[in-house]
Amino acid sequence: MSNGAETEPGGTRTGRPTLEEVAHLAGVSRATVSRVVNGSTRVRPDVVELVQRAVTQLNYVPNRAARSLAAQRTMSIALVVPEDAHRFFSDPYFADIVQGIDDRLETSEYVLTLLLAHPRSPSDKTRRYLLGGNVDGALVVSHHSGDHFLSELARSLPVVFGGRPMGPVARADDHYVDVDNHLGAVLATRHLLEAGGRNVATVAGPEDMPAALDREQGWRDTLREAGLASDRLIRGDFTEVSGVRAGLSLLDRWPDTDAVFVANDLMASGVMLAFAERGVAVPDDVALVGFDDSPYAVRGPLGLTTIDQRTREMGGIAADMLLRRLAGEPVEPTQVLAPRLVVRESSLPAPSRTGGAG
Repeated sequence: MSNGAETEPGGTRTGRPTLEEVAHLAGVSRATVSRVVNGSTRVRPDVVELVQRAVTQLNYVPNRAARSLAAQRTMSIALVVPEDAHRFFSDPYFADIVQGIDDRLETSEYVLTLLLAHPRSPSDKTRRYLLGGNVDGALVVSHHSGDHFLSELARSLPVVFGGRPMGPVARADDHYVDVDNHLGAVLATRHLLEAGGRNVATVAGPEDMPAALDREQGWRDTLREAGLASDRLIRGDFTEVSGVRAGLSLLDRWPDTDAVFVANDLMASGVMLAFAERGVAVPDDVALVGFDDSPYAVRGPLGLTTIDQRTREMGGIAADMLLRRLAGEPVEPTQVLAPRLVVRESSLPAPSRTGGAG
């Protein structure tokens, strides 16, 4: 007969409340309690509330080791980021997407393991860890077209990508969540045209990243529709330093540029620093729009007009998709979010561009 105490592997009595006691107090089945504590979405909200109230009242804490053994699961999810540590910790994009992931995992029993990997050749240790049964699934963000290992990973365990896979990574049955990067670039470029821009340049991202290519194409398509040239392109790597270099190169090659769409806020911050060094005023001389709506857009005296790509929301959706897959629930394989234009001072129309009086 049970006395209300759980037994650890090895036979040690813990004296802590059991799943059965939570079920009895909540007036539901043991299976229902199990689904709730594992983050399943297939339980009615009122029942979830009853179970959570019982969990709180009894101070129930699931025995992770016992549950993992019984379910043959690790209750661990890998967050795989094919970037170096400096890029990961300096770009606020990653902070936002991890926050969204953590928000969703907080209501489940899964823990998150961060793995930074070289974009094209992850270490043997990383490969062994991911393919050796140490995690139940993986979330992959900031992937590159040369990430051959990720194709192997997606064949071996459930994976959800943050962003549309491309190249050898892409598979017909991929699961991913993304923002419509092409539409975001269209919104940004149209806004620059409406602000009076006619010599519109772009600072694009790396050629091996789907988001960068989609944003570049949106810029090109919008200029083509307006009957304008799309030859003013400088490429960066999504870092602030590359934005500084790109801004200086842009002014050297096309000094009459009057508007710039930059593929992320970090590079846009670098472009603004370069323009300030050359005495080019934003927005009076050049209108500027970034992409991300990150803290970099509002950190200085001049607010940056930018595209909100809903990064935190993307992280939450990606985590939810993976949790549903791990629970055996039906999941739509792709979700693409609509971006939003956030207008600030950096793109305000200037009389010199619109023909108005000074």
